[in-house]
Amino acid sequence: MKKIGIIGGGQLGKMMILDAKRLDYQFVILDPTVQCPAHSIADAHIVAGFDDIEAIKRLAERVDVVTYEFEHISLQALQELEAAGHKVYPSSETLGYIQNKYQQKCHLKKNKLSVPAFLPVETVSDIKQAGEQLSYPLILKTCTGGYDGKGNAVIDSEEDIPRAYEALGKGSLPLMVEEFVPFVKEVSVLACRSVNGQTVVFPVAENVHKDSILDETTVPAAISPETTREAMEVSEQCLHAFEACGMLCVELFVTKEGHVLVNELAPRPHNSGHYTIEGCVTSQYENHIRGILGLPLGSTKLIRPSAMKNIIGDHDAKAVLLGLEEAYQEPDVKIHIYGKEEVRKGRKMGHITATADTIEEALRQVRSAHAALRYE
Repeated sequence: MKKIGIIGGGQLGKMMILDAKRLDYQFVILDPTVQCPAHSIADAHIVAGFDDIEAIKRLAERVDVVTYEFEHISLQALQELEAAGHKVYPSSETLGYIQNKYQQKCHLKKNKLSVPAFLPVETVSDIKQAGEQLSYPLILKTCTGGYDGKGNAVIDSEEDIPRAYEALGKGSLPLMVEEFVPFVKEVSVLACRSVNGQTVVFPVAENVHKDSILDETTVPAAISPETTREAMEVSEQCLHAFEACGMLCVELFVTKEGHVLVNELAPRPHNSGHYTIEGCVTSQYENHIRGILGLPLGSTKLIRPSAMKNIIGDHDAKAVLLGLEEAYQEPDVKIHIYGKEEVRKGRKMGHITATADTIEEALRQVRSAHAALRYE
């Protein structure tokens, strides 16, 4: 029986386990939160921090392969696991490139993949020089640790620089600036590579964000066949450029000319790929597990047009969900609740998907179900 270790016990880990349990695999998770989403279905749970190298080593001793469900973990721990002969996918080398956004962009550029113009900065003076070089507006980013809009600040003019610099820690974290891309759409592509070298690419998903957090995803994206082809080709090139193993999410900007620029990468299953559970022949979670175990990858074919809407906390409280009966009046809707004990403003609590004959109908159903659900 295969035993898989997951660093992280959030909703992505939970959905990996749910898909892989059909094959009777066992899972050991590592997460500092006792009642994390994956706790209730994991076979064992090591309660420890993501930078606890000794605890991560204990995890590796109990399993055949180690993976992770988000990037903000100890790179040194993965390097030490590999040096001791443990299988870790994606590798520490892949994570090392992606964990730091500046290094990620440098590696993309080195591999001739199109990205927005960017520069490293350390001081207010550096940001002013970048503004003269790239013009305004600019995006100031922390190179490490950011997600869901955290770690980003828009600079509209030189007067905004001190505010943005202070908001992102006044240089306590490494910083970079990027040109502001006047994109027409944000899309993402999920791609998977097996330890055996096989690759598959999922359909292009169109994403809409609210307050910098993913709100809705619709598939297929409403873009031209040429842009679709370019997005999928670029995503496969990213798999090879970073020698990624398992799932890789490639977030892309679509320009008004119909070309794509790589925004950011995530070396794991991704929020914008939740639709694959109901919408594709094989979900991103199943293909991730197949990929890291060297099993043949499954078909990524879209079964029907799909829509996904996140359930995001709008207040702070204990998590008591109401409205399920009303939400399930929509016949094609599937509701996923992550099992987080507390609602917090901006926190992802679950998601809703629907597949239908048209994107419009799938979107109508997820919005209707979303309107019926609420946390007390």
